[in-house]
Amino acid sequence: MAVTESGAAIGYEQARDELIDVVRRLEAGGTTLEEALALWERGEELAKVCRHWLEGARARLDASLAQERDGSDQEG
Repeated sequence: MAVTESGAAIGYEQARDELIDVVRRLEAGGTTLEEALALWERGEELAKVCRHWLEGARARLDASLAQERDGSDQEG
């Protein structure tokens, strides 16, 4: 589980869905400057969480592919 700056554990899908909502709210406008800044900051935090999860997934895939490659090299 990735942890936000506030210390809350959050999964990829939850972070992604909340980030989508933040972007929609910012694009819709109608917020005060203070609200928009708070939304922007939350969006940045959520983007970091998503990036953390995606980098972890990439590392797992790379490790799996390397293990598969090493196994096929030893068979031949």
